Amino acid sequence: MRKQIFIAALSLAALTAQADEGMWMLTDLRAQNAAVMRELGLEIPIEQVYSDSALSLKDAVVHFGGGCTGEIISAEGLVLTNHHCGYGAIQQHSSVAHDYLTDGFWAMNRSEELPCKGLKVTFIDRILDITPYVLAQLKVDEDPQGTNYLSPKYLEKVAGRFAKAENIEMTPATLLELRAFYGGNRYYLFVKTVYSDIRMVGAPPSSIGKFGADTDNWMWPRHTGDFSLFRIYADKEGKPADYAESNVPLKVKKHLKINLGGIEKNDFAFVMGFLGRNWRYMISDEVEERMQTTNFMRQHVRGNRQEVLMAEMLKDPAVRIHYASKYASSANYWKNAIGMNEGLVRLNVLDTKRAQQEKLLARGREKGDNTYQQAFDQIRSIVQHRRAPLYHQQAINEALITALDFMKIPSTKAVTEALANKGGAKSSKEGKASGNEDNSLQKALEELKREGDAYFESVPFPEVERAVAKRMLKTYASYIPEEERISIFKVIDTRFKGNSDAFVDACFKYSIFGSKANFDKFLRKPSLNTLDKDWMLLFKYSITDGLIKTALAMDQANKNYDAAHKVWVKGMMDMNQENGLPIYPDANSTLRLTYGKVSPYEPADGVIYDYYTTLKGVMEKEDPNNWEFVVPAKLKKLYENKDFGRYAMKSGEMPVCFIVDTDNTGGNSGSPVFNSKGELIGTGFDRNYEGLTGDIAFRPSSQRAACVDIRYTLFIIDKYAGASHLIDELDLVEE
Repeated sequence: MRKQIFIAALSLAALTAQADEGMWMLTDLRAQNAAVMRELGLEIPIEQVYSDSALSLKDAVVHFGGGCTGEIISAEGLVLTNHHCGYGAIQQHSSVAHDYLTDGFWAMNRSEELPCKGLKVTFIDRILDITPYVLAQLKVDEDPQGTNYLSPKYLEKVAGRFAKAENIEMTPATLLELRAFYGGNRYYLFVKTVYSDIRMVGAPPSSIGKFGADTDNWMWPRHTGDFSLFRIYADKEGKPADYAESNVPLKVKKHLKINLGGIEKNDFAFVMGFLGRNWRYMISDEVEERMQTTNFMRQHVRGNRQEVLMAEMLKDPAVRIHYASKYASSANYWKNAIGMNEGLVRLNVLDTKRAQQEKLLARGREKGDNTYQQAFDQIRSIVQHRRAPLYHQQAINEALITALDFMKIPSTKAVTEALANKGGAKSSKEGKASGNEDNSLQKALEELKREGDAYFESVPFPEVERAVAKRMLKTYASYIPEEERISIFKVIDTRFKGNSDAFVDACFKYSIFGSKANFDKFLRKPSLNTLDKDWMLLFKYSITDGLIKTALAMDQANKNYDAAHKVWVKGMMDMNQENGLPIYPDANSTLRLTYGKVSPYEPADGVIYDYYTTLKGVMEKEDPNNWEFVVPAKLKKLYENKDFGRYAMKSGEMPVCFIVDTDNTGGNSGSPVFNSKGELIGTGFDRNYEGLTGDIAFRPSSQRAACVDIRYTLFIIDKYAGASHLIDELDLVEE
């Protein structure tokens, strides 16, 4: 009965809410969204979008890698996603001799499709609301810390119990994921199947797939063909398997139809994808904290690192290829942080949040219920006490961990222990030992050699690492007061007279991880004395110590945050339901649906942005002296000859991108964009700059999702790449 009342309330909220706001759970669509979606233009039954008992569009939407979405577009496992989602795999196969980042890649037959080490594609088989079961387990299980309700480790155990009780079939490729929603007020179990033999099929050159690069990132209008193609392989029985030459393309249960009819203003559209994270239930103090810590550090630290990296990348093609994915990943959320902070100020989001929270507090006072006030006061106090350690932690993470690849040096713990057990001095003199102690040391050294060799392969350009480190140490020190800095700065002050550049040079000159020659020399004559005085090791230990100290400080401050947040979220849910406003859980990398319309917008007075762009805009942006805006000669020729084939608009122009007013966030990259008939019309790849506040507060008038028009994707595959055999695989609708 409780669940029925809850769903009924959700349905009422959806019917009276703005239809384009919300990151909806698929399991709730029939009850709370179907009527509104039909009213806006959906032409197919909601069961064709999502069904818990039959195949639906959901079965052709996959989690691509760890943070993107993909869609199945052929019966033989062909996956479409963004170019930037496949960027790491493209880079993995690139070299100076075969520069697929610059030149693009197209497999002209199955034998040319390239296996991508470490890449996985995940299907969602079932989504189950098991809230009653979880609540029952929470009541009977011991929970001395009171944290089971959000503990991933505990929820993993509960998922296993449920699967066993319900006889859910488990295979080596089955993955169970039980997640808490609404701060722990509801629980969903996702039953997944993971495929690990994924092969690269096609990718345009970066001059198409990354056209506009950093300048256009998060902006509209856009003119980028941000797509790439991969294929899922399985064993001969169609089961997930590790890479093997004998594997075959997966015969999928469901693939998408592709519509070539194009889009018009105000067309209904919906998007399905694995949304990453957002924070719609933050109080105003938390928004300020986000602006002044995470966003601040991302903007200023990454900006400095990227300046050094870009200078080095422009000097050497090999350096450019090696750091391309790292640079792109860094730049993506560098610009996001800048845009979010600007938008939060411009749109007065803090005032909006204060007004929202005051309404809930007033509601509590009217009802004689002080739990909301208590939760609010607790969260405010927590934010106040954790701000300083969070600020410091973000500085460490951004400047000294994320930025410094050379800090991923292997652990020397096993070697240290083995040397200590047999006597470091003796080992240093003799280089050998005997008995069990010698065996222990030998095994530790062999493991260190294996990990060390892999490490040196991962950092082939020490001069680049050295240049980045010098800038990052200065950047970190500029934001953290001298008395609060990690302990290595005391060494820099005393041994290097405050010269952090000299310290970095010493790391690379003397550390066993400073060069392969140093490393090999240590393996020949290992000693405790060498390890005890190793600059890189001391630097790494200092960073770890700094992280531990900031984490402990925040753990103490955060002690009661989850419980207070759960109460606050429940209050906001109840209040919104009463007021006929939408409720939906914060994004947490689970499969969601959002819907709206193809729609232009006005970012400022007198400025109107149309809802689509064309190839004409690519030519207008061309700058052969700027790597971000180089246009390939063949693309220019196709444009000049108007050789667009069947992919042109009715006007004769070649479409490139379009925007929809759906509620997207990170993780939506690569998401399928559907028309009213559930046919694929595009691939989501970005948001607009004015809409970057959407992770915290949605503004339907200004927030847009940027999408690659599927006609441009097919045009590039067919007319530019000449890979018409891939077009032959697809299920095309010509209307």
